[in-house]
Amino acid sequence: MSAAPKKVVLAYSGGLDTSIILKWLEVEFGCEVVTFTADLGQGEELEPARQKALQMGVPPEHIFIEDLREEFVAEYVFPMFRANAVYEGVYLLGTSIARPLIAKRQIEIAQAVGADAVCHGATGKGNDQVRFELGYYGLDPDIKVIAPWRDWEFNSRTDLINFAEAHGIPVPTDKRGEAPFSVDANLLHTSSEGKALEDPGVEAPDFVYQRTAHLEDAPDTPETITIGFEKGDAVSINGKVLSPAALLTELNEYGRKHGIGRLDLLENRFVGMKSRGIYETPGGTILLTAHRGIEQITLDRGAGHLKDELMPRYAELIYNGFWWSPEREMLQAAIDHSQLYVTGEVTLKLYKGGAHLVGRTSPYSLYSEDIVTFEDDHGAYDQKDAEGFIKLNALRLRLLAGRDKRAGRN
Repeated sequence: MSAAPKKVVLAYSGGLDTSIILKWLEVEFGCEVVTFTADLGQGEELEPARQKALQMGVPPEHIFIEDLREEFVAEYVFPMFRANAVYEGVYLLGTSIARPLIAKRQIEIAQAVGADAVCHGATGKGNDQVRFELGYYGLDPDIKVIAPWRDWEFNSRTDLINFAEAHGIPVPTDKRGEAPFSVDANLLHTSSEGKALEDPGVEAPDFVYQRTAHLEDAPDTPETITIGFEKGDAVSINGKVLSPAALLTELNEYGRKHGIGRLDLLENRFVGMKSRGIYETPGGTILLTAHRGIEQITLDRGAGHLKDELMPRYAELIYNGFWWSPEREMLQAAIDHSQLYVTGEVTLKLYKGGAHLVGRTSPYSLYSEDIVTFEDDHGAYDQKDAEGFIKLNALRLRLLAGRDKRAGRN
C-alpha cells in the first residue's frame, strides 16, 4: 500500500475478530474507521454491534447498520435461482451470493463518507477475500483494500487475544479457546467449516446443524405446499403473496421442520485447495426444486437445455466472485429473458429431508395432453411423420456404418 489510508470502511460484525481489526487499523495506520454491519438475515441481533462499535470509540455517525434482507433476496438470491445455479452439482452458493451485496454497500458508504479504503476480515486461505476484493475493484477501481489477515504479524489465537487485552477489548470466556468450527450465516443458508470438521472422513457432529431438524426428529407425516411463480421468481406460498425475504423466511421454516437442505461437501476453492463445508439451505433447496418444476412446463426444450449448459459457468462465476463481471451480466440477461413465461404454481410434498415435486400448472404451459396421450389423439399428431424424422436423423449414422462395413470394422 503506497500511502496509509485516512478513513477506512470496515465490514464489521461486532465480534472479537472484527473488533480486533478495528483497533488494529487505528493503531497501524492512525486512521478513522467507519463500521458497516449488514443484516442479511443471519438471525443475530445486530444492535450489540452498534454498542460494541460505540465502546470502541467509533462516532455514531460512522456506524452503519442496515437491513438488506429484501434487497439480498430480490436482487441477488432470486436472480441466481432463475439460473438454477449450483456449484459442483450440489452447492447452492449461500455464502458466495452474499458477498457482492456487502461489497457494493461498503463502496457506496466509502463514497458517501469520503473514505479512501475498505477492509474485510476474510483470511488469506479462503474464497471470501477474492469475492470481496473483486467486488470492490469492480465498483471502484481506485479504492484501497486492506486485508489484515494477510498483512498483520499475528500468528495465533493467543497473539490476537494478547492484542485485544493490551487495547482494552473485552474477550469473552468462550473466545479464549479455539472455536470448534466457524459459521457464516444469512437468510439463504448457514456454512460451517474448520476445526472439528476438517477430517472429511468423520461425520459432522449433530450440534453443527443449526437450521434443520434431524431426520429422526422430522414429522412422520408429509406436508404439501404450493409455491406460485411470476416470471421465474417465487411470489406466494399456498396462495399467500409474500415479499421476497418473507417468502424465503417461510420456506426456511418448512425446510427446518422437515430436515431439508443439509449438505456435506468437499469442494474446490478458487484459491486452489479443497475444503470441507457443512451447509444448510432449507428454503433454498425447496425453492430450487420448485423452480425447476415450473420450468418443466413452461420452458421450451431448446431454451431449457441451453440454460442447463450455461448454468455451471454462471455458478462458477458467482462462486469465484465475478458477480460484477460483464460475462455474468451477459448470462443473466439471457437467463432473465428465458423466464418471461415461467409463471404458474408448483405443488411439493415435504418429507424426511426431501422436497418432492408432485404437480405443476401454468397459464403458459407448453404441455399438450391432446398430443402426448396414449389414447386417440383425434389427429393431433400423425405418427407416420416419425418415420421421415428418424430416417433424416439416421442418415449420417447409416453413412458411417456403411463406411465401417466396407472397411471391415463391424
